[in-house]
Amino acid sequence: MRFSPRVESITPSSTLAITAKAKELKAQGHDVIGLGAGEPDFNTPQYIIEASYRSMMEGHTKYTPAAGMPQLKQAICDKFKQDNGLDYSPEEIIVSTGAKHALSSIFLTILEEDDEVLIITPYWVSYPEQVKIAGGKPVFIEGREENEFKATADQLEEAVTARTKAVIINSPSNPTGMTYSREELEQLGNVCLKNNLLIISDEIYEKLLYDGSEHVSIAQISPELKEQTLLVNGVSKSHSMTGWRIGYTAGNKEIIKKMSNLASHTTSNPAVMAQYGALAAYTEDDGSVETMRSAFEERLNAVIDRLNAIPGFSCQKPKGAFYLFPNVKEAVKRGGYASTDDWVAALLEEAKVAVVPGSGFGAPDNIRLSYATSLDLLEEALTRIEAFVQS
Repeated sequence: MRFSPRVESITPSSTLAITAKAKELKAQGHDVIGLGAGEPDFNTPQYIIEASYRSMMEGHTKYTPAAGMPQLKQAICDKFKQDNGLDYSPEEIIVSTGAKHALSSIFLTILEEDDEVLIITPYWVSYPEQVKIAGGKPVFIEGREENEFKATADQLEEAVTARTKAVIINSPSNPTGMTYSREELEQLGNVCLKNNLLIISDEIYEKLLYDGSEHVSIAQISPELKEQTLLVNGVSKSHSMTGWRIGYTAGNKEIIKKMSNLASHTTSNPAVMAQYGALAAYTEDDGSVETMRSAFEERLNAVIDRLNAIPGFSCQKPKGAFYLFPNVKEAVKRGGYASTDDWVAALLEEAKVAVVPGSGFGAPDNIRLSYATSLDLLEEALTRIEAFVQS
């Protein structure tokens, strides 16, 4: 049977692959510690669960507008005003089935065949695949480790061609946890304005910042940059609602309208009870968001030095998200492995610790470890990794 070239070109998610293998070993009775999944280990806050349940009991189980419930879109506008000082109208908002769906819809909406999208490495695994599905061409800019894995304005300018349509900025970053400063965003923004590039700003980890770091959205820099920015966010990471699948995009009314038309023929609306849960997330607050953020920061501070003490490991301290992204090139070489992927596979088989190889993020010398798990499990995982490296 022949398949569409769109799906034949897709590279499977390395994150999901390692998670599936870890689950398989667990099902066989092995004591596996999984540090691969990108989701908080806390349950969704109770007040959100209760709001969703109430909505169903009150009969809110029918279709909503494809772009999302009006009251949720207004709550998102209020969130932008309060948290980011940004003014959006409900017509500039579309609610999607998760931030991943929001990003995919953006690419399907804005890209023509062979349009180029600039992607900074290391990148979230789905960016290039989504661009390819939409008929575009991913073009990579190296975020150098000595620059906290971030791209400079000069690098961005060099990568621009007549076919460049957009650039993706992810801050705080998955997989590195690094953030862009206001000054860095201004410099990147100037290049985007000069070359009339759309900016896709993925800010899903906005609420997870440490050591007093402050989130800056490139849309805050100037009205001109706000007009050229499609800002993507959601409740998955901030409110531990990964399975609820609620994300959203804010931006130019014309683009949002086209995305809404697309949704009307693909997904219809996001699940209505999940939308009510997201509405509660943004209109009520029991302190859960800060409790989770604080726990992640405590874990980060507890394990970063120990991770760097493992022979052959070198890891910059992230400023946000819940990932560590150490360079393990020397450890791989020391173990006699041909690649980091082989090293990661052996770590899972022999030490029963699941991490994600950096190759899936465009950084083959690194691995990604999630610290969205208990401190006890993190400590045990590092003990096993250290023993594996030294064996």
